[in-house]
Amino acid sequence: MNITIAGLGYVGTSIGILLSTKHRVIFYDIDKKKLDLINKKKSPINDPDISNFLKEKKLKFSTTASSKEAFKNSDFIVICTPTNYNPKTNQFDTSSIEQVLKKIIENNISSASIIIKSTVPVGYTKKIRKIFSYKKIFFSPEFLREGSALKDNLYPSRVIIGSKDLSAKKFAELLIDAAELSKDEIPLLCMNSNEAEAVKLFANTYLAMRIAYFNELDSFCAVNKIDTRSVIDGIGFDKRIGDYYNNPSFGYGGYCLPKDTKQLLNNFNKVPSNIIKAIIESNYTRKKFIADMIINKNPKNVGVYRLVMKSESDNFRESAVFDIIEILIEKGIGIFVFEPELKKSIRGISQIFDLEKFIDKSDLIITNRYSKELDHVKEKVFTRDLFGNN
Repeated sequence: MNITIAGLGYVGTSIGILLSTKHRVIFYDIDKKKLDLINKKKSPINDPDISNFLKEKKLKFSTTASSKEAFKNSDFIVICTPTNYNPKTNQFDTSSIEQVLKKIIENNISSASIIIKSTVPVGYTKKIRKIFSYKKIFFSPEFLREGSALKDNLYPSRVIIGSKDLSAKKFAELLIDAAELSKDEIPLLCMNSNEAEAVKLFANTYLAMRIAYFNELDSFCAVNKIDTRSVIDGIGFDKRIGDYYNNPSFGYGGYCLPKDTKQLLNNFNKVPSNIIKAIIESNYTRKKFIADMIINKNPKNVGVYRLVMKSESDNFRESAVFDIIEILIEKGIGIFVFEPELKKSIRGISQIFDLEKFIDKSDLIITNRYSKELDHVKEKVFTRDLFGNN
């Protein structure tokens, strides 16, 4: 198969590397730096498995910044461009998808099946098929974690395709065939596009709800001087609840959960509901609570150890710590950060690149996820990380 991947982010890079083990893949992106990196067998994202595959596996891929070259012989075109949440319209900005679709149509591609992997509002795929008069546009949700995107493709929990069309199912089977698990171990679900779109948004919103739940549990325990870990351990042995995704944090953040919860709330605009709105509000409340806990310690200077939401990540988009920083600055507290992934100043926040200098200048060090780098100054560290995982 000839497969074009449009967009070299977490989703596109990991899927492209997966499929290039068995098929011819063209990586297409407007960012030539990303193309140059992958040509040099260096991952454009922080993912150890992708780095290892690029170095050790025989992969069949090429790269291009030309849409004409990217799409001319494709059997499948997989769109993995970002769909950021637009607060003015209260929904995803899907213009990057439409730009790719326009280029596909401009190049007179009529035989390729187009798979949208970008997250979209419920009803989007049906609408876009009509707008572009192109029937073979399908939606397939991804369920990948930053830092382990390729691993999640190699060992998928399920593969979902938003169509019962044979070519759509064929693409889903390509993903399954390239995985490390046997076909019998990977559920394949074919459904209509609205259902597949809803699966993505509801799955991520449930995860956000779970984070918000354990954060509120932690807030309760902190106020009442109860050991949070004992409570979490006690309820986690109930198999209906489980001992996963239960580590308190400063709030949910990252690229997916904040925008997906807001998009789902927008899709609920004519449906009676309470929970989805409460999840979003709970996250704001948690960040304010964390900021108040820090303020009550009366620090003059607060050092922020890492802006990334997760350990082993290079992404700090929508990190919960930004809202906390803003509250602290409003209170006149000095703020500086230690973030090796930050190449240039962001939001006017001062940076210190030397860890020991950073520690020395900090009256208090706050970190969403604890690191052994701080073991020798534990008495200075404020975190709600209990389990040392994401």
